[in-house]
Amino acid sequence: MPKGLSQLAVPIGVVMIVVMMVVPMPTVLLDMLIAANITIALIVVVVSMNVKRPLEFSSFPALLLVLTLFRLALNISATRLVLVDGYAGKVIEAFGHFVVGGSLIVGIVIFTILIIIQFIVITKGAERVAEVGARFTLDAMPGKQMAIDADLNAGLIDEAEARKRRHEVTAEADFYGSMDGGSKFVKGDAIAAIIITVINLLGGFAVGVFQKGMPAGEAIQAYSLMSIGDGLVSQIPALLLSVATGLMVARASGEGDMGTTVTSQLGAQKRALQVGGGAALALVLIPGLPKLPFLVIGGIVLFLAQRVPSAPDQQAEETETAIAGPAPDSPESLMGEIRVDPLELALSPDLVDLVEAAGGDLLDRVRALRRKIAMETGVIMPPVHTRDDLDLPLSTYVIRVNGVEVARGQAPPGTALAIGEGLEGLPGRAGQEPVFGLEGKWIPAELRHQAELLGATVVDRASVIITHLSEAVRSNAGRLLGREDVRALVEAVRRTHPVVVEELTPALMGLGQVQTVLQALLDEGVSIRDLVRIFEALSLAGKNTSDPDALCEAVRNALGPAIAAQHAEPAGSLPVLTLDPRLENALLESLRPTDQGVQILIDPVRAESLITQASRLADNAEQQGVAPVLVCSPQLRMPLRRLLKLAAPRLPLLSYTEIAECPFRVETLGVVTDAEALAA
Repeated sequence: MPKGLSQLAVPIGVVMIVVMMVVPMPTVLLDMLIAANITIALIVVVVSMNVKRPLEFSSFPALLLVLTLFRLALNISATRLVLVDGYAGKVIEAFGHFVVGGSLIVGIVIFTILIIIQFIVITKGAERVAEVGARFTLDAMPGKQMAIDADLNAGLIDEAEARKRRHEVTAEADFYGSMDGGSKFVKGDAIAAIIITVINLLGGFAVGVFQKGMPAGEAIQAYSLMSIGDGLVSQIPALLLSVATGLMVARASGEGDMGTTVTSQLGAQKRALQVGGGAALALVLIPGLPKLPFLVIGGIVLFLAQRVPSAPDQQAEETETAIAGPAPDSPESLMGEIRVDPLELALSPDLVDLVEAAGGDLLDRVRALRRKIAMETGVIMPPVHTRDDLDLPLSTYVIRVNGVEVARGQAPPGTALAIGEGLEGLPGRAGQEPVFGLEGKWIPAELRHQAELLGATVVDRASVIITHLSEAVRSNAGRLLGREDVRALVEAVRRTHPVVVEELTPALMGLGQVQTVLQALLDEGVSIRDLVRIFEALSLAGKNTSDPDALCEAVRNALGPAIAAQHAEPAGSLPVLTLDPRLENALLESLRPTDQGVQILIDPVRAESLITQASRLADNAEQQGVAPVLVCSPQLRMPLRRLLKLAAPRLPLLSYTEIAECPFRVETLGVVTDAEALAA
């Protein structure tokens, strides 16, 4: 059905139902609408049996209301025709004469039985199940939401799956709440059917006797049978909808439709089928009972039992295994245990309160950190596997990358870290800010305000851990960038710039070479967000060389202004340290190619003197609140970085080419001379 027509179908149908209540209707049209009513009710029952989950038929409560209104409108139209003309169409006439044999007593009895089945048995039970289902669903919502958050934080699901599950939880609560109200429609409809039929019987008798002067017997024959027929015609679809309501609210979660589930579960019980068939055959031995029905039914059940596969014990064992999961020594279980998480945050038992739903917001901050890291570095931070570790000392947390510890810190419960001077008067124990090494004190959390009045900066425990985690991720971003991550980045660029990717990979280099270059950039704190320019630079350089150092330098030259901007001061200057020209020439002459790339081969005394002076100049600048960079020639930049990496890991190295086009004012803070090397 076209979208526009489907949007108008229900509103137009409701309007026509209201019109039916006030406008007389031809008998032919009434017959067609009664047939449509019965057919729609059958369709609803079949759909309610075939859906795998109740949410697949979430429109059922609203549809139940519309169909109830439609059936009441048919009652009104049929009553009008019966009382005015004494005839309401062939369908009602057939139910009034043929179905009940033309007997008013038989019709009343059948109608009463239908009312009892619908009102007392089905509707009452469905109402209770819907009420209990709505209550338990609403009570279970917080627990389900927490379970979704736990799976998301553990990395078992992604953000899209989490949003989908949260939507399903909300939709399920809305559905059962609506079904609780919808069951009241069914109950009210059953009561209305009784009242309408009684009114029709009395009204028809009164019209026949008092208005048309008919004898009492003739009036009953002419009008009452029509009224009973109208009641039966209405109660059959009403009964069907009551059954559908009961099926919807009584459905449990399953993997198949109701028919498949019921037949598979009953068919799996071979012993029960054998006992049932044998019992039916045993009833033949009772004197006076007819033998043929029990022989036929018992024989059919035993035949079906023989068709059921044997070895029920094996099936039960498979069911228990599916519920309990794989055995502890199974390959699936062992693979899950030996898998190394890319990023893990282990907490001592007394720090678990940081991730509890009652008040801990550490996991929420971790999710916010993922976005921040992605915007800064261009790398999608892997999910952080947060868990408790009984082997850790109290108040300790550990950050691991690929199973290897890269950072450790303290966060005593009930405290906050105060950083500043003049804290001697406050109780607590000495502590240290884990990233920048600033001295502080862990003070009781309730003394936060007093510490701030003393001029200290107070940081809560979660912020300390998140800051430490952020620094650990930045420092190890290259290790966290896996081959699958590179493939995902390449595919993302392919969607917007297909020519750039097609020219680079696999024509010039594979994903492994691209990964090596990106890891080298991340190891030096260079953002890889601008993948288009990175791939373009690799395409140009890859035609001439496959050396990783040369490829990395080519990319850095292309990203020069952006790299310089990362280290520029807010005032628009770029603080730099430079090498004395004679020292730089001496270092260039000492370059030698090795299996690990080009290295600076000088004696240890000269190397130590160079490292010491570069570190001292960088520390002096940092004490003045400035973070300098060391600049040198492009050929020397990478080997010098390898030499200074361990002693001065936070000192960035840029080449002259990278700062040549930067829009910032270059401000020289010092010159590395290395007097011993020059004297030699």
